[in-house]
Amino acid sequence: MSVRIPTMSVLPPVRRDRIIAQLPQCFCEEAALHTKDGFHTKVKTACQEQRTGTVGLCVKCSSSRFKISKVIVVGDLAVGKTCLINRFCKDAFDKNYKATIGVDFEMERFEVLGVPFSLQLWDTAGQERFKCIASTYYRGAQIVIIVFDVNDVASFGHTRQWLEDALKENDPTSVQLFLVGTKKDLSSPARYSQIEEDAIKLSQEISAEYWAVSSLTGENVREFFFRVASLAFEANVLAELEKSGLRKIGDIVEINSNSKNPNSASKKKQPNCCQ
Repeated sequence: MSVRIPTMSVLPPVRRDRIIAQLPQCFCEEAALHTKDGFHTKVKTACQEQRTGTVGLCVKCSSSRFKISKVIVVGDLAVGKTCLINRFCKDAFDKNYKATIGVDFEMERFEVLGVPFSLQLWDTAGQERFKCIASTYYRGAQIVIIVFDVNDVASFGHTRQWLEDALKENDPTSVQLFLVGTKKDLSSPARYSQIEEDAIKLSQEISAEYWAVSSLTGENVREFFFRVASLAFEANVLAELEKSGLRKIGDIVEINSNSKNPNSASKKKQPNCCQ
């Protein structure tokens, strides 16, 4: 099995409809990673100043490097994982889809607060016989999207197991979780109301953000992925700021990963991007 992974040099330019200037709202305030109205102040300031090592702009060579978050999409067979990704990435819906074998891959580029940012979307197989193959690609994920069919109680019941499998390969404290109910268009209001109540309760228990979408109609799909990209970007920038050891956001610092003191960048060796 081969996985198609594009290199940075062949990535297309950011589409105009992938530009994020404001933090998208959550789907449900009762089950959200946070309900702030905007990006963290430190994130906005860092992006405005485009500090080295914070948002991917090197002041020595004035070149942009891409920040990337790895996203794994897990869930039962036929819950609509591939359709969800295809609706966003290709604006397409195919009723006669073929089950994913092992894992598939898409790279989606954004511009968040004026900074290039990409999501690696790993579409994993839901069939038991491919589970071992797919699980090898779980490692290093910053985002875990657990998908279930709002019309299939069994698929919802399996979400905890999918979460457990994904977290075996990752640090639970550094992963953002999303619980996504698909095929909302096929559910009656009364039926959906019941599953939504259970989904919100589960999301609260596992500290995940809940969304309900329809890949057929496109309902909430774009909003969902914009939310994922925004929260992933915000987490990345805050993590870089913390690693850099900045005591206050106003400090002007060149971050050198080989130096223990963030306020004294090495003059002997140029950063890798400039060599």
